[in-house]
Amino acid sequence: MLVDGVFSGGGIKGFALVGALQVLEDKEIYFDRVAGTSAGAIMACFIAAGYTADEIEKALDELDVATFLDEPRTLVSLPFMKWINLYFRMGLYQGKALEKWFYEKLADKDVYTFDDLPAGALKLIASDLTNGKMIVLPDDLENYGINPEKFLISRALRMSCGVPFFFQPVKLKVSGGESIVVDGGVLSNFPIWLFEDEDNRKEHPILGLKLSSPKDHIDPHKIKNGLNLFEALFSTMKNAHDERYISRTHEKSIIFIPVENYSATQFDLDDETKENLIEIGRNRTLQFLESWKYSPF
Repeated sequence: MLVDGVFSGGGIKGFALVGALQVLEDKEIYFDRVAGTSAGAIMACFIAAGYTADEIEKALDELDVATFLDEPRTLVSLPFMKWINLYFRMGLYQGKALEKWFYEKLADKDVYTFDDLPAGALKLIASDLTNGKMIVLPDDLENYGINPEKFLISRALRMSCGVPFFFQPVKLKVSGGESIVVDGGVLSNFPIWLFEDEDNRKEHPILGLKLSSPKDHIDPHKIKNGLNLFEALFSTMKNAHDERYISRTHEKSIIFIPVENYSATQFDLDDETKENLIEIGRNRTLQFLESWKYSPF
């Protein structure tokens, strides 16, 4: 069975998406077109490049995610320099190691640019802070004077995964200067609207995989200090647009994977935690398929 898949962001919690994908493959449910934001963008890119669920798990299992924490080089190595870099470079880590890994893994499947994939097979979300707008990659690149077909998918993926303040933003060179681009989750963490046309028609059933519980099962934010306020602010920005849309569509086509108790930026995950996340994805997808209206099971 062919479906169009949309994967939400969620940082390191994205390991749960691997378990979900394994179950879908076992049930012979495959993706024709895929889209995603941040961690969901990684999953979408790997699927579009031809990776199987087990291959993705193997690649992630062999990966030391701490290697992505590439701090900028400085002449003076002092603790406070990290915060100086945060101020002037707008991020604690460069993100170059992350982008290099994306490039190498896609290259293993002979996939480099969007031209190496069928037209419309892959769409990623990023956020243009300079112009205050959402970017759908590769579709919107023409608006920046960039040939979308020749644009590196690894670069687009790095843009979609650029968690603000954690990774330095991507500076997209355009004719009028540059645009500061960060994580797509700032504006749309779960772009399930991408594969519907103006008449609300679907070429294939749309299956969403969202790294959270349904909205009515999520506890309210507890805001008692400035850090809580920032976390609640960022969470609200990520979800407000998508939740409003989801409320007007069929939630029965979304696999909600409850991983709220895990950190999105815990890059030192142990093997047990990784397996727990994968198992949550497996179990929740099995439960979902029992009642999915498009499911033959």
